[in-house]
Amino acid sequence: MKKNELAARLAKEAGLSKAAAADRIDQVIHDILSSLRRGKPAAFPGLGKFVPGPAFRFQPPASARRGKK
Repeated sequence: MKKNELAARLAKEAGLSKAAAADRIDQVIHDILSSLRRGKPAAFPGLGKFVPGPAFRFQPPASARRGKK
């Protein structure tokens, strides 16, 4: 899914303009990258987390790594 598609869906479901939805997406990405640059993980409860290191990586929750839903 591309950013404009994600923004359109967020706008529709949250009752926002597409521009406001795109701004929120940009803020989330900015927050993730800021945390990683400070050496801190960026967690998404129930989904996993982005982990800092030489190359940023996404770590799914333990239940997903074991094949559970």
